[in-house]
Amino acid sequence: MDGCAKKKFAEGRCFYKFFWIFLFGCVFGAYYEELLNLFMHYHFYHEWVWQLRRGVIWGPISPVYGFGAIIMIWLIGRRKRKDWQILLYGAILGGGFEYLISFLQETFLGTVSWDYSNEILNINGRTTIPFAIVWGLLALVLIKIIYPAISNVVESFPLKFGVILTNILIVLLAIDFTISWGALIRQTFRHNGYPAVSFVGKYFDTYFGDDILKKSYTNMVVIEVVK
Repeated sequence: MDGCAKKKFAEGRCFYKFFWIFLFGCVFGAYYEELLNLFMHYHFYHEWVWQLRRGVIWGPISPVYGFGAIIMIWLIGRRKRKDWQILLYGAILGGGFEYLISFLQETFLGTVSWDYSNEILNINGRTTIPFAIVWGLLALVLIKIIYPAISNVVESFPLKFGVILTNILIVLLAIDFTISWGALIRQTFRHNGYPAVSFVGKYFDTYFGDDILKKSYTNMVVIEVVK
């Protein structure tokens, strides 16, 4: 993957192209989770309840899906493959990535955002075989339909406009990720009983306490205290 082309914006497999794929995956994932939760809640409780399903404090952004989309395109879509191969590799990569993120979140933050222990064919409660198949189907649709469409749209941006817009979005996302994940890390230290000893820690405690974080991370549960 190289940088942006000089004559045409985001031509080929370049950083700017992959950024837009990442952004699409983030937004799609957030609304997919929220809509899925909406209908599942209605199915079980017969009432419509909209809950946020996001990975950051600001905006409909779910980085797990964004990074997942990048992994799919980079590792699977880099060469021509048969549909069954895309489905199989997508299931393995998607399920494996979901398992890894769950493990890292539990290990380093002492929290979980999903638990499939009661689901059929689950793997340590971190992912399931049926969900892995869904990842495979998403990979097939992404590589065959969505990526070519996004690629054409992005490459149609005027060069200067595309560069400026993408750079602005990169900065905004970087700020969002830094504040969001910084607040989560500080929350972990706070739950461990470590007082804020710096301006940064006091800032997070003042403006991004547990009540604020709960509004964005509605399905995140503290399961243990990390020592």
